[in-house]
Amino acid sequence: MASEAKKAVVLLSGGLDSTVLLYNMVKDFECYPLTVSYGQRHEKEVLAARTVCMARTRDLLVRWTWLNLEVLKEFLPSALTGVGEVPRGHYETESMKLTVVPNRNMILLAIAAGYAQGLGAGTVAYAAHQGDRAVYPDCRPEFVTSVAETTRLGTGDAVVLYAPFVHMTKAEIVKLGAKLHVPFPKTWSCYEGGPLHCGVCGTCTERREAFRLAGVYDSTKYVAEVVSHA
Repeated sequence: MASEAKKAVVLLSGGLDSTVLLYNMVKDFECYPLTVSYGQRHEKEVLAARTVCMARTRDLLVRWTWLNLEVLKEFLPSALTGVGEVPRGHYETESMKLTVVPNRNMILLAIAAGYAQGLGAGTVAYAAHQGDRAVYPDCRPEFVTSVAETTRLGTGDAVVLYAPFVHMTKAEIVKLGAKLHVPFPKTWSCYEGGPLHCGVCGTCTERREAFRLAGVYDSTKYVAEVVSHA
């Protein structure tokens, strides 16, 4: 019964990785998806987060929480919060460092841990994966290990951190999502935040590559494809 299920707060951006994580957890946890606006230019993530919850179960939608911390963009300069242009290319290129939002995941995980403790949820989950390491310090295994200990100490052993994708590639996450029947077109990755995925920013490039490597059909609509067929 749902009332007997273990509770977990899942950081849900509305992107592919966190959606797969949420869909993978619902069988074992009573999940409380948490979406945080931090002033990102791709605010369409928020609508995507709500949509993927609704697509899974009404209960998830009811438990979904949106926290508006848009003011953070004044303190966290990044291409993602409006400072300069969003770079194009693969995540491993030097220019992708412009998309680092200073200490973002530490901030979001601290909020999630407090929310979890208040709910009586014993787990906070987030979807950092192997492909994020090259660019984002707050997605690396050593960060996960450290923040897991900090979360445990800060909550008096009440909350543990769960990051099951930290050693997985995005292609492996896509394969898992396909098995879980994740509605990939409803997820949002693009840093540009336009009407369609741009197809050329770092996260669009990584998304397209992951589907190709996974051997899974990519039903995402990309501007780059629309232009090339015009």
